[in-house]
Amino acid sequence: MTTFENLLTDLDATTGILTVTLNRPSKLNALNAATIEDIRSVMQQALDDQVVRGIILTGSGEKAFVAGADIAELAALDENKGRRAAEQGQEAFCMIEESTKPVIAAVNGFALGGGCELAMACHLRVASDNARFGQPEVNLGLIPGYGGTQRLPQLIGKAKALELLMTADMIKADEALRLGLVNHVVPQAELLPFCQQLLARILTKAPLALGLIIDAVNAHYDKEKHGYQTEANAFGRLFSSEDFKEGTQAFLEKRPAAFRGN
Repeated sequence: MTTFENLLTDLDATTGILTVTLNRPSKLNALNAATIEDIRSVMQQALDDQVVRGIILTGSGEKAFVAGADIAELAALDENKGRRAAEQGQEAFCMIEESTKPVIAAVNGFALGGGCELAMACHLRVASDNARFGQPEVNLGLIPGYGGTQRLPQLIGKAKALELLMTADMIKADEALRLGLVNHVVPQAELLPFCQQLLARILTKAPLALGLIIDAVNAHYDKEKHGYQTEANAFGRLFSSEDFKEGTQAFLEKRPAAFRGN
């Protein structure tokens, strides 16, 4: 896999788990344009690499997952450049959300602004007990630009999302769990092992079915798609898959299934 300016990658070829670490520790892993491009590029490579079966996304150090956007870089933008920056961020984060390979955010500290948006683009979120979440853009006279106004209401409901977006309040991990923003909260020392175990358990399931589950759930939130029809199409498609044949045969023979993703 390519060496990236602002990311570290570690692929376990045995499990197929790719760990991607945002690595700008002096900036608390804040997102700049180069990091956004690195995220887009690593996702494309991960999707193209048959060895990669699932992805864990985390931040370097013990303080921050991603503490926000690079404010100095934002300050230099005008209206047109700002719109384009948002579109590029949305494109990269949509690659995560639409990935047919499961992506878990291991949130190891502050997930603010673009960091919260990045975590929300992942399929599952596990937070360390010192994690903090928030969308403070309104304090800068801005709004979230990488999908935060869309994904936060999907995850925690419209009213609470509006409150957090308009007050810029920061919430602790236990509150994020209560609201449904994260799936689990664990001690920081256990964060990566927990995510690895969770993803490994998911990866014992049929890969083609996992990808189609993601497609069908995402379709519910896409105004251009019909979620129920997407589900029905995927359901029907899987009857012609080798994984379905293997899964049913394994069930009847009372043995673990050996899925191959076809």
